Amino acid sequence: MKIIVILGHPSKGSFNHAIADTTVFTLRKNGHEIIYHDLYAEKFDPIVLGEEIPKDAELDSLIEKHCKEISEANGIIIVHPNWWGQPPAILKGYVDRVIRAGVAYEFLEGDNGEGVPNGLLKAETAIVFNTSNTPEARELEIFGDPLENIWKKCIFDLCGVKNFYRKMYRVIVTSSKKERHLWLEDVEKTVDKYFPPED
Repeated sequence: MKIIVILGHPSKGSFNHAIADTTVFTLRKNGHEIIYHDLYAEKFDPIVLGEEIPKDAELDSLIEKHCKEISEANGIIIVHPNWWGQPPAILKGYVDRVIRAGVAYEFLEGDNGEGVPNGLLKAETAIVFNTSNTPEARELEIFGDPLENIWKKCIFDLCGVKNFYRKMYRVIVTSSKKERHLWLEDVEKTVDKYFPPED
């Protein structure tokens, strides 16, 4: 299978990088084809211009490449921290520019854009790994877990990816080496479960 892995974290030594490294290692071990993007390392430009928004817009070659990759992927894995209940801006910009009309979704004939779009992504499964410094009880009681709504309901459901799993690792700032080791074992088990070895 062709699996795309997208990392959105600026610090090379971050636990997000460790999650992404474990994810890539496990996918490779299982014989999958991997497309990997560290958005900060690649200096991905998150700014979408007005002329880029229409479905039939002429896109620059790099965005065309990203669109082709995600449209051809059999699976999607995204890794990012919880910043203000949202993905980092660079990852939001990736969504704005790449998960776009004509690539990830379309409105059916007679729908001028007010209805529910038809999903176009061929990926059957999407996984989102997050990190946070907010305890789970506070996240749920005060904030209502906005990342679950963003990725599951607002993005992947609408783009046709119905098999969705998200895991939050917390609290990062006070975590021990043992906790992080166990979390990375959990990442490996999760990737094994959703993207097992190729026959």
